[in-house]
Amino acid sequence: MLFLKMKKTLIVGASPNSDRYAFKATEMLKDYKHEVYAFGLKKGNIGDTQIQTDWPENKDFDTITLYIGPQNQPDYYNKIIHLNPKRVIFNPGTENNEFENLLLKNNIEAIEACTLVMLSTNQF
Repeated sequence: MLFLKMKKTLIVGASPNSDRYAFKATEMLKDYKHEVYAFGLKKGNIGDTQIQTDWPENKDFDTITLYIGPQNQPDYYNKIIHLNPKRVIFNPGTENNEFENLLLKNNIEAIEACTLVMLSTNQF
């Protein structure tokens, strides 16, 4: 039997809109038994996961997956670096060379990939 390491994951840009990829990723992460902290600007729910509007502090995240565009990321550069995750996933449309370079300088892996695809192909 294959045992996968569950990764505590912060979703930045969580949305209660079921058409959004952040919504789908939250559900899929939960389906794969990963612990999820959904952060967004508006309160709501994704299934049984409540969207938090307060930035997490010292949550020991393995992974942060981004669903906000590069134009909205600068406000989160220092906050994400402060959380010191092992990696940050830049989902399609969130790619940002400036932020990726900052992460690498802080020994945080920056990955341009799709969380949904990574999960479905056992690469998460």
